[in-house]
Amino acid sequence: MKKNVLVAQSGGPSPVINSSLLGVIRGCQSYDCFGTIYGGYHGIEGVLKEELINISAQEDEEISLLRTTPAAGSIGTCRYKLKGDKPEDFDRVLEVIKAHNIGYFFYIGGNDSMDTANKVSILAKERGIELIATGVPKTIDNDLGDDEEILIDHTPGYGSCAKYWAHYIQQLNEENMGSSPADPVTIVQAMGRKIGFIAAAARLGDPNREMPMQIYMAETGHSLEEVAENVNSMLKTSKRAILVVNEGLDVSGIGEAKDAFGHVEYSASKMTVAQLLCNYLNDKGLPVRGMARCAVPGCDQRNSVIFASPVDLNEAYNLGLKAVEIAIKEGSGYMSTILRCQGDIYNVYYDKVPLEKMANSEKHFPKSWIDESRTDVTDDFINYARPLIGEGFVSVPVVKGLMRFTKFKPIFAEKKLSIYSI
Repeated sequence: MKKNVLVAQSGGPSPVINSSLLGVIRGCQSYDCFGTIYGGYHGIEGVLKEELINISAQEDEEISLLRTTPAAGSIGTCRYKLKGDKPEDFDRVLEVIKAHNIGYFFYIGGNDSMDTANKVSILAKERGIELIATGVPKTIDNDLGDDEEILIDHTPGYGSCAKYWAHYIQQLNEENMGSSPADPVTIVQAMGRKIGFIAAAARLGDPNREMPMQIYMAETGHSLEEVAENVNSMLKTSKRAILVVNEGLDVSGIGEAKDAFGHVEYSASKMTVAQLLCNYLNDKGLPVRGMARCAVPGCDQRNSVIFASPVDLNEAYNLGLKAVEIAIKEGSGYMSTILRCQGDIYNVYYDKVPLEKMANSEKHFPKSWIDESRTDVTDDFINYARPLIGEGFVSVPVVKGLMRFTKFKPIFAEKKLSIYSI
């Protein structure tokens, strides 16, 4: 009897998360050993609620459209944390798995998701349940991995977010250049919590450093006073300035809001770093005429498929395919990973890494990639990140002037268990 497949997504969306989902689906469809493919509707929450959308019952056209469907609207995601002090959650997951003859579990997500996949894999083995759990990496933050050992070169989603910022900063420069007599300082805030990979990507839009731009990452450790001094110095020579600030720049007074994992939700906090800095500069006064203004690009950083990197899309898909291959050939307890080949020409290969190594792992922005001024990144970062954004734009299907995304029919597996409250 063929075992069924369960695939789910967790954490924040990305422009290419559905491309990984598509890779898992196509990978499973290419082998005869898999039964019905189910999707956990809104991630692990859907598994707990026994809300399993039947992907195998969907039209193939809708499945194919996953490639250029951004964010996680197809099967949904969540930020629900399976906690060790709530064993009934893990019991429920395994009950659902047994009730629906699930033999393969693919979890697309970041470090917390890999921890969940690892725990489910271990618990299933302890209880004698035949389950192969495999992780598929995802996060725009690019913080998945380890500082000491290269477990993954970069994560799907980051390349597209970096491309977004490369183009965004080009357009912002035109605005700042044209409006500088009235608005000489423009402050923009990038996602990334406590890691500066996204903010650093703004430099990809100005690799020759022709713009009057300064980059402040969480790792650079600037105070408000230091930022003001740096900005005023630039204004005296360039008459205008663009500041890219990491949302996790350590300044007090933003009124932090946190999610179920204890991570700060900066876009849900009472104040943004960009606004706080803008207020500070204007209160202190600028050495030129005009005011500082700020902008906070929001979820468009992680859901804009128009700015998706074709390289990122392909790699995300291949990591989904690789996860299926790993599940068949290697068994449970691994995550598919992407590693960079040596040489001047960008090329990658796909491999596996134990889930236990990825669980709650965290990679930091290399200190050697921060310029001596602490307001810029080095060319080593540019050389690392530039290939990830690719060339050209992704072709997105358009019908009657509107983008055509995947629309799955609400076909769910028949519920076999009692209602479970979370």
